[in-house]
Amino acid sequence: MNKLKRKEYEKLLEPLQLELVDMSRWLQHSGKRIVVVIEGRDTAGKGGVINAISEHLNPRQCHVVALSKPSERENTQWYFQRYVPYLPAAGEILLLDRSWYNRAGVEKVMGFCNDDQYRAFLKQAPVFEQLLVDDGILLFKYWLTVDQSEQEERFAERLQDPLKRWKLSSIDVQARAKYADYTKAREAMLKATHTKIAPWTLVDFNDQRRGRLTLIGDLLHRLPDTQVPDAELDFPPLKSKPLKERFGVVKPITGYDAND
Repeated sequence: MNKLKRKEYEKLLEPLQLELVDMSRWLQHSGKRIVVVIEGRDTAGKGGVINAISEHLNPRQCHVVALSKPSERENTQWYFQRYVPYLPAAGEILLLDRSWYNRAGVEKVMGFCNDDQYRAFLKQAPVFEQLLVDDGILLFKYWLTVDQSEQEERFAERLQDPLKRWKLSSIDVQARAKYADYTKAREAMLKATHTKIAPWTLVDFNDQRRGRLTLIGDLLHRLPDTQVPDAELDFPPLKSKPLKERFGVVKPITGYDAND
């Protein structure tokens, strides 16, 4: 199947983004809370789908979190503790670009955690998520799948494009040789954390545009009816003419003398 062209993608995306705006209005009306976990291999397209979801939403309501590596102090805390402050309040949605599942992926494969920490995570993650759901949070977990050949093409693109070079880290370079290890770690993670109350949804992201449309459509489909009438605004005409009509075009200040 040929990859989706930009114009066709944008045409299909627009109605979904309108539905996302409806969703945000419903969140405010209902006081519900949403957490969306976006996981996947390097270059899978996590940032792109998060941008597509959040692009037209109020940033005071839709929060995107992509935590850097933990500090020395955070390394001594309960593992899930650093994520708790970012959980949404009533009427908010949290989009996690990577999440607590770092421990089951990059930390496990690259040796950034020990076996005891890893096993504890696999045991505690379903319990932590059960607590979130029990408290009323709507939790959605997505894994973006991408083939190794496609991943290599995207790595090469990042290397050559100065505007995308910042996305390519030394860890990414090392990870290229560990594709099979990441696959094994993912399967173990899915087996331990794919639960009835917090299931995983795998989405094909070899074509990122199709993948975004699929993920957003699935998210909207799994929410209850989010149709809430838009609040009517009293928007009377101005009693006086706008400044431009009264004073002409306001010219920018080109110089300033403190003695004036």
